[in-house]
Amino acid sequence: MHRVAPLLLPLLLLTLWSGLSYTGTVPGYMLPAPDVVATTLWVYVTGQGQGMYSGRFLADLIASLGRVGAGFSLAVCLGLPLGVLSGRIVMARLLLKDFVDALRSVPGICWLPLALVWFGIGFRTTVFLICLAAFFPIYLNTMAGVAAVPETLLRAGRMLGLGRLGMVRHVIVPASMGSILTGLRLGLGISFAYLVLGELTGVPNGLGALIMDARMVGRVDVIMSGIVLIALTGWFCDVLLVRCLRLLSRAVRRA
Repeated sequence: MHRVAPLLLPLLLLTLWSGLSYTGTVPGYMLPAPDVVATTLWVYVTGQGQGMYSGRFLADLIASLGRVGAGFSLAVCLGLPLGVLSGRIVMARLLLKDFVDALRSVPGICWLPLALVWFGIGFRTTVFLICLAAFFPIYLNTMAGVAAVPETLLRAGRMLGLGRLGMVRHVIVPASMGSILTGLRLGLGISFAYLVLGELTGVPNGLGALIMDARMVGRVDVIMSGIVLIALTGWFCDVLLVRCLRLLSRAVRRA
């Protein structure tokens, strides 16, 4: 049952999609049939077949993963230490929290014109948008987890003679790893959402660029293929992140 349950909703969606497309309830130019999208996916991924997008998948995937990796890494480098500081030091929280709360209310699309002026079209704009989006969940979850570390654990650390860095490494981070992991997963997920936003600005490659190109020529089957591939790539990266952290941290294995 545990293996079957995750497949139920996708199968239900596929059944509904098939019913709407094969019965003609929704015209093919708006909702291509599953076999049409599957054929487009096959040609795009494997290059076996004719078409303007044939065999582009690997180059687009590498470009998109490079942008997500750079933006997400920057967000982690900023969000984790600032979250720990805000969780343990009241003055740091007073300085940062309200400012961050105000900034995270601004929709990503509002940052896009400014990012284009600052960084131009391409890699740096996309990385900026991804970093900005991923920073907020990482920072807020880290801060909440660190602030909730039980005082008894902190007292035990002091009794063992741990210094500030030792407390962070051996007590605070392991005790708050559940919240940190949640923040990292949320940040990684939203990175893919902002990847598409950044790649819609006219970059030549990437999964978001594929969707933009397909929209310009009215290829709904390619748009849907891009959505499926982004979902699968995001899911795979999330699984990889969790497994890597489980290998590195005993606290994550317990979370």
